[in-house]
Amino acid sequence: MNSFVFSYPTKVYFGNGAAKQALGAELGAYKKIMLAYGVASAKANGIYGEIRGLLEELGKEIVDFDGITPNPKYTKAQEGAALARSEGVDFILALGGGSVSDCCKVISAQAVLDEDIWDYEYVKGQFPVEGIPMGVVITCSGTGSEMNSGAVITHEAKMWKGGIVGSSARFAVLDPAYTATVPRMQVFSGAFDTLSHAMETYLGTSDEDNVSDDVALAVMRNTVVNMRRLIADVNDMQARSNLMWDSAMAENGILKLGRLTDFQAHQIEHQLGAYTDCNHGQGLAVIQPVYYRHIVGDAREKFTRFAQVVFGVDTAEAGLYALETLIVDCGLPTKLSQLEVKTPITDEILRAVADSSNIIKCNPRPLTHDEVYDILTECL
Repeated sequence: MNSFVFSYPTKVYFGNGAAKQALGAELGAYKKIMLAYGVASAKANGIYGEIRGLLEELGKEIVDFDGITPNPKYTKAQEGAALARSEGVDFILALGGGSVSDCCKVISAQAVLDEDIWDYEYVKGQFPVEGIPMGVVITCSGTGSEMNSGAVITHEAKMWKGGIVGSSARFAVLDPAYTATVPRMQVFSGAFDTLSHAMETYLGTSDEDNVSDDVALAVMRNTVVNMRRLIADVNDMQARSNLMWDSAMAENGILKLGRLTDFQAHQIEHQLGAYTDCNHGQGLAVIQPVYYRHIVGDAREKFTRFAQVVFGVDTAEAGLYALETLIVDCGLPTKLSQLEVKTPITDEILRAVADSSNIIKCNPRPLTHDEVYDILTECL
């Protein structure tokens, strides 16, 4: 294994009623709380009212910041940072899924910077070391965003979707009951994102008999088992509970220790999202099997072990077929034409996505932009 330093900043409160325990234990020193959430679901399902009530019981002054959309936008993060500064917010509480969490991580860091955070990171090559303290209450699992400082943001002006380093949450509330009202398609979309995180970590560069690989395979297997349980009964709360922790495990850094990762499918999907605003997990479900068929010969031993451990089949190709079957059985899209998008997917769009996709160097084989284009056209 490669050398590493590992520190885990986020305290996790897991289980029914975890929000009351977490807020009571963690917010004592803070007075003005920015409560950030999405467009409608948090209020419609009653979770917003519950969390706001807990904050009021604690005597906190609340500043609402709503309207954070899936594929959160850079302009929205800037709006939130400006509000946090003007209101003198001393704690940010993100209520929602990965999009809300990601947006708040950038809000937290941007609020204490005197310059544009994108320029700070991508032009100057510097990264914020602190921001306004924040916590996360997860209502839709899958991204694992609550477990790290990385945020995926769409910069509309640059036609770019990618990672911005923000603030890590001081604590995360993972109450499986909060996922009860999440629509079926989003449940499976989130679960596939979890599976994708573990797959892309596993397929990066690592030595033999690496414990990180073994843990990644275990997380993948458990994710698949519980996705199958939800296919049988989407209201299986034990399966949702297991998937919530799978999501956290896939992105808390443990799978990535001592090795490099392959997040090429994510890079392609990010740019597809930048141009079309498609659902992230669904975009991955379309792209990942096609991409893997392009590189299966470059990592046959790893793909074979993946097939055997995760799906219980013998060969690399059988493992990819099992992955495709799982996607179909979950009702996830298998073609780009099946995605719900704001911008129609044309050949011109696919060429732009391919040409602007970041190429990962440490995957089984670096792609070319032309091969990314070929992968995307095969996904149609």
